[in-house]
Amino acid sequence: MEIKADDLSGPEVKALLDEHLQHMIAVTPPGCVHALDYEALKSPEISFWTVWEGSSLLGCGALKKLSHDHAEIKSMRTATPHQGKGVASHLLQFILDEARKCNYRRVSLETGSFDAFLPARRLYEKFGFTYRKPFADYMHNNNSVFMTIEL
Repeated sequence: MEIKADDLSGPEVKALLDEHLQHMIAVTPPGCVHALDYEALKSPEISFWTVWEGSSLLGCGALKKLSHDHAEIKSMRTATPHQGKGVASHLLQFILDEARKCNYRRVSLETGSFDAFLPARRLYEKFGFTYRKPFADYMHNNNSVFMTIEL
């Protein structure tokens, strides 16, 4: 698996992000989807990476700068045919390593509270993320959980 910084220009990347957003919309109540769309991920405070095996796109993920010492994980997605192959673990370790290189002291995230998000929550727990109160501009709601890790 090779992880590359990505400018979101490839059609495979757009298709994976469309899949991600459609899935979030399908499993999350209206008004509670916090996934960023394709254009929002191009923001200068966001670093975006893709995971490849040869010419096959396996997944993607992003890190959004919130402050000089705090960042947020966004748009973690493994392409459906590659789920269960360790793509997310590989990418999450990479993102945390990048956060350390940027001297972030904390990385947080928002994910769903529903069963559809249980694999994601278990992954983050395995890496040492703990549950926390809402951060940044998030508000408490029953559809989201918030997690953080101190680096």
